[in-house]
Amino acid sequence: MSLNSVNTNLGAMVALQSLNRTNEALNATQKRVSTGFRVSDAKDDGAAFAVAQSVRADVAGLTAANEQLGGVKGVLDTSLAGLRKVSDTMIKVRETLVRLADDTLNADQRAQYESQYEALRTQVQNFIADATYNGRTLLSTDTGAGGGDIVTTRNEAGTTYTLTAVDAAGTLVVAAAPTTAAGAQAAIAAGGDWPTINTAIADALNQYGSDARYVDAQIGYNREKLDALEGGLGALIDADLAKESARLQALQIRQQLGTQSLSIANQAPQSLLSLFRGG
Repeated sequence: MSLNSVNTNLGAMVALQSLNRTNEALNATQKRVSTGFRVSDAKDDGAAFAVAQSVRADVAGLTAANEQLGGVKGVLDTSLAGLRKVSDTMIKVRETLVRLADDTLNADQRAQYESQYEALRTQVQNFIADATYNGRTLLSTDTGAGGGDIVTTRNEAGTTYTLTAVDAAGTLVVAAAPTTAAGAQAAIAAGGDWPTINTAIADALNQYGSDARYVDAQIGYNREKLDALEGGLGALIDADLAKESARLQALQIRQQLGTQSLSIANQAPQSLLSLFRGG
């Protein structure tokens, strides 16, 4: 039974409640449209937001791990480049040593080849010393000079991977040039420095080549995992903007109708005044 009263307007109350619900739904939809998220904070969906924060932490951890692996890749590539140059130089060392073994050289020619040999020796040491990236090198075990093993994180869990340094300055040392043909011939007959040095170079190239492949594979896997995590995160919290756009238009129309209904309901008590007007 309706109540004709200026104190209690039931129609206006119902219209106001309906308008308030519409405004709340409209605000929620506008929030999704403006942020692009279905769940932008814990008030939207506490459980989903907690999961999203955990996934975001994994994404941040993987991103940081890949950045660190990128630095390690730089150290490895620099070390490999240095070793390749040393290997190329050792070929020239052998060539020059064979020339020094020739007893037909005159004094000036021998002096020139000895100077060339010494220059090659210096190049080997310089290539080793210059094989640094961001102050770190794998061709030295001297931690004070940026050498030593490198322990890097490879994933978001902080799992580590170790790259073992070599004492290149100690193992890749070329002896001084022989001063006589006999000395050069003896060095060649005894095997000289290059067999030992070349073995050390080959071992280091194999080791760091394997490490480089591992690091490249880990970086690639981390990228794929990041894509998967971000895709799952989007499915969990992203808003369907096409759907929200349609809902926004519908709610705006409902808001207009609700406002009109409330206005009509608020005018109802005015009709009671006609009962008190004289004829």
